[in-house]
Amino acid sequence: MEPNNKSHPNEFILLGFTDRPWLELPVFIILLITYPMAMMGNIAIILVSKLDPRLHSPMYFFLTNLSFLDMCYTTSIVPQMLFNLGTSKKTISYMGCAVQLYFFHIMGGTECLLLAVMSFDRYVAICKPLHYTLIMNQRVCILLVATVWLMGCIVGLGQTNYIFSLDFCGPCEIDHFFCDLPPILALACGDTSHNEAAVFVVAILCISSPFLLIIASYGRILAAVLIMPSPEGRRKALSTCSSHLLVVTLFYGSGSVTYLRPKASHSPG
Repeated sequence: MEPNNKSHPNEFILLGFTDRPWLELPVFIILLITYPMAMMGNIAIILVSKLDPRLHSPMYFFLTNLSFLDMCYTTSIVPQMLFNLGTSKKTISYMGCAVQLYFFHIMGGTECLLLAVMSFDRYVAICKPLHYTLIMNQRVCILLVATVWLMGCIVGLGQTNYIFSLDFCGPCEIDHFFCDLPPILALACGDTSHNEAAVFVVAILCISSPFLLIIASYGRILAAVLIMPSPEGRRKALSTCSSHLLVVTLFYGSGSVTYLRPKASHSPG
């Protein structure tokens, strides 16, 4: 196919599960059930955290932001995916694809940073309990959350502008079920090795840097827990971190597998 010089397609085709049509109905049903459940669960967390005065603490303030973030994160992908799975039309407009990619990367970058902030909050609570209210005061918490969202917006905008300033060649079929960087970059004209390297560097910075902060925080937490004289104190300290550690493992594990693999080992299937 001849490249369209300095032009962009009107729409992209999301191939998704078209090579496995038997998967479309089960996936559609699963998403139709789990998406509203996820929305209701996160809304419940936000409402309970706001309505119960006992939960007006930094930990639940960050958890409320995480719940809102996850609602936006899921909504940036699932409605379009449900539409494509439920109809024979598998397309998304050029602008719609750019918007989806933009919000997906805003939420992804913000969640990386927010999880790091939450680990720092647990570090202060367990390792510096006497100074916790002084360090993690309301002003600091609001400033941290605002900074996290701002940095996420900057990363999302930069990545989206960088990718959609390229020209695309041939049949614009995205080998994915939503608009993401690697499959869109594969449609670009000419040599994209520099673009791929830039995307990889941003992925390293956005995924690895906050993850290193999380590792450092939990290393200090573990050291503090091991020297606690009371078994009850150790149990309570670990219980406040277990759910956050589970989220970190799932989020960073899937993110690393998806974005930090060499191109040669990448398999859309």
